[in-house]
Amino acid sequence: RNFFRTYYAPNNAVLSVVGDIDPEQTLAWIEKYFGSIPSHDGKQPPRDGTLPETIGEQLREVVEEEVPARALMAAYRLPHDGTRECDAADIALTILGGGESSRLHNRLVRHDRTAVAAGFGLLRLAGAPSLGWLDVKTSGGVEVPDIEAAVDDELARFAAEGPTSEEMERAQAQLEREWLDRLGTVAGRADELCRYAVLFGDPQLALTAVQRVLDVTAEEVQAVAKARLRPDNRAVLVYEPVSTDHSEQEEKGAGQ
Repeated sequence: RNFFRTYYAPNNAVLSVVGDIDPEQTLAWIEKYFGSIPSHDGKQPPRDGTLPETIGEQLREVVEEEVPARALMAAYRLPHDGTRECDAADIALTILGGGESSRLHNRLVRHDRTAVAAGFGLLRLAGAPSLGWLDVKTSGGVEVPDIEAAVDDELARFAAEGPTSEEMERAQAQLEREWLDRLGTVAGRADELCRYAVLFGDPQLALTAVQRVLDVTAEEVQAVAKARLRPDNRAVLVYEPVSTDHSEQEEKGAGQ
């Protein structure tokens, strides 16, 4: 109850109204229906989310579970949301793992046929480092080290050579389309205005987000890949299926 009273208070909220509205009438309704809700000043200052730009080592854990196939997951520490470097990282991950035209999909799924799915996406975070989320599902009896070696090879080559002009154009067009899709509905526009108001104090930033992505250069994309998409800047989670022998022993033990 105390948490709700503290954080779900008007002075800790953003209200966004989008549509063909009469601003004066809308503000009157807002005052009528929301104006009587009391504010609350018990909110604590946010914790410091400061972390080094890179992890400095590879963190790794292997999990044995009843999964249908081996999987490789990794999270890379990337720049904060709201920065030009974060936009560059978004383009880099789109080129590397954003869909069936991406480098990792072409390498692992189409060419090597060692994976059934390969994706690399950005989880934007403000006030703390963003995450580059790699997710690869292996095919057949392929071992994870083979997948990992291919991933590292592609990331190293991208860092060394940078993106092509065609890749930049395709990735920027893809991100622009996704962004315009979000703004294509009333609810989507309201969400984005609220997000920028809450995180950055300026809802108008939602209207210039596309241009900021389009302004990023290939050199900036290569630089963020070289600095951040490295083995010593990731936490790795490997899923291994529980072996048949191990499962049979467990069943026998349960029966006894």
